[in-house]
This record gives sequence, structure tokens and C-alpha cells, in this order.
Amino acid sequence: IDGLGEIKTSQSRFVEQECPSIIERTPISEPLQTGVLAIDALVPIGRGQRELIVGNRNTGKTALAIDTILNQKGKDVICVYVSIGQRQGNLARLVSKLQEHGALEYTVVMSADSSEAVLNQYLAPYSGTSIAEYFMHQGKDVLIVYDDLMNHAVAYREMSLLMRRAPGREAFPGDVFYLHSRLLERAACLKKGGSLTALPIVQIQEDDITAYIPTNLISITDGQIFVDTQLFNQGIRPAINVELSVSRVGGAAQTQAVKRMSKALRLELAQYNDLLSFAQFGTELDEVSQRQLNRGAIAVEILKQAQFLHYSFVDEALILFLLRYNVLDGIDLKNVSSFIQKFTSYVLSVYPDMYNKIKETKDITPDYLEELKPIAQEFAKIFEKEK
Repeated sequence: IDGLGEIKTSQSRFVEQECPSIIERTPISEPLQTGVLAIDALVPIGRGQRELIVGNRNTGKTALAIDTILNQKGKDVICVYVSIGQRQGNLARLVSKLQEHGALEYTVVMSADSSEAVLNQYLAPYSGTSIAEYFMHQGKDVLIVYDDLMNHAVAYREMSLLMRRAPGREAFPGDVFYLHSRLLERAACLKKGGSLTALPIVQIQEDDITAYIPTNLISITDGQIFVDTQLFNQGIRPAINVELSVSRVGGAAQTQAVKRMSKALRLELAQYNDLLSFAQFGTELDEVSQRQLNRGAIAVEILKQAQFLHYSFVDEALILFLLRYNVLDGIDLKNVSSFIQKFTSYVLSVYPDMYNKIKETKDITPDYLEELKPIAQEFAKIFEKEK
């Protein structure tokens, strides 16, 4: 991949390893910050969790995983990216992006591209996990991305059919569930220290989340992030479908400040989507419904985020504070993005004590709220003048 010659090794590990036992594991309690507001607020990921990213092709699945890797810079997390059956051109672009952002200092890239033998594609995720486990057993936090496990299952199907094994549903062999369960069970949060967080990616067709491999992976993992083609085409990026996305264990690890500020966000977005479909029939809405529509539109706007733009958890908490306490109600939708980014910079530069207090305590207490409200009003006046 990097053209830097042969890899020299001093140690070796088996590709297949036993997953940690129940006794060796501990409940997930530390968050893994992705820097993506929609994920950290609504589907938080903990260190040691397995969170599936599922969606059609070209909807930004890999972009989410790469943003998560880039956000680990300076956070003492080692990343492993495993490319299975991908095109070489795509991988070259991805590696150059990692290099550009200084991520190769803490990232291992393993590739079995589409030109490789199916045996190599089959072994790639297990080999990548062995590398990740080496660091995990040293007490380090590790993030591994499998891109993607549909290609892995197809490679295994090809091998099985060549060996004349009996085909089952969609011509996959009978043990295809075990293929992925024994891989993903190796992700864990260990009692003695160290964790391995897995972000498997699976590509689906025509938004069919009920296909064989995606349903297998949904049942194995601790939640899924569903990336929606329709939202992507509407310009809502990251195109995360909040109603179909869930994190089963990440809530316990979520930073208290973000948790407190995003408490009602999922419900607000669900009500907004219902009202939006209702309003499309040209029905006249009462004042309360209209207000809900406006708030929902603002919520969708703040969750939009450009690729390679990452928020710290303090920035995320401050942005969610603006939404929750109606500071953004008087702002035009087209100015919301500019407002929230300038506000976080304003708090950091003019009120660094406030910013650092949230950073240290990882919470926004009622006392902090009383201090933040006048700061937000003060900034809103400055923003209006600048316009």
C-alpha cells in the first residue's frame, strides 16, 4: 500500500484467537468520541462496543468510519482499518486522506482488495483483529473498522461453493453466522485494561435491511447506524436515519454533558418527521405544530456536518444547549451552521474558564446553565450585528 518496502516483524500471532471470556470482560463505561454530532448525541459508542454501519453504496458509510479514525488523534486510541474486496483506487484515496491528516501515526491499514484471492479476502478481518488484539492486551484502547463484511461473506461463499459445501439461504453456507460472530466477539472491554471497539460496515441493496447478512450482523452487534439514501440525496449529511439507528450499550458510556443536552432530541426528530409528512398534504397546522416543525428543521440543520469537520464533546454539548434552550429559534436556517460554529469558538476564546469547566467535569450542571444562558444571548446580539 505505502510503497515503503517489506514489513519487518519481531513477533507473530495466530490469525484465529479465542474471544475474551465473560470473566475477563467488564461493562462498557468509557465513550469513544467520533466527533460526529449525530452519532455522539443519538447513537453513542462506548469503548469495547460493536456498532454496525449499514446502508446502500455511496451513502457515506466509509466516510463516517474515517471521520471516527481522524477524531482519535491525540486521544491515545490505536486504529486498524481493514479493507476487504474494495477497489485499489478507493483505498489509495483513503490512505492519502489519512496521511494528509496525520492519522497514519496511529493507524494500521490492512488490505485484501478485489484483485486478491478470495482466501486473502476471507482471512483479512481475522488478521486485522489479531493486530488490534496485540495492542488491546497491552492495555491500550483500539478501534477497528471492517470495510465491508458483505464482501467478506461473498468471499467465504465463493470458497465454500468451490469446496462443494451445501448452499443455504442466498447460496451462503450454513455456518455464515459463525463466520462473523466469532470475529466480532473478539471486540471487548477488558477488566485488566484495554478495549477493542469494532465498526463493521455492511453494504445493502435498495435499503433492504432484512437481507440475510445484514440481519445476521444486526443480531451480533450492539446496535447499528443506518445510513439512508433518501436523506443523502436531500443533502442531509451524515445521512443517519435516527429512527432505524440504535446503540444498545453506548448510552452508559455517553458523556454526561452531551447526555443531558440531547435528552429529548430523538423524540423531537421523530415528531418532526411525522409532522413533515402530515404537512405535505397542505393541511393547515396550529401554532404548536408549526413551532415543532421549526424546531425540528433547526435540529436537522445542526446535525448536518461536513466531512473532516470534528467537534469535541464540549462543542457538541454547547451546540445541543443552543437547541434545547431555544437560542436558535430566531436565527434563519441558512445561518444556523455559521452561528453554532462561531458560538463554540466565542465561548472558547472569550469565556475559556466556562469551556474548561465543562471539559474537566464533563457535565453541564444547573449552575453552568445559568452562566451559559446570558453568554448565548450576548453572542446572539453580536451575531445579529455582524450580519
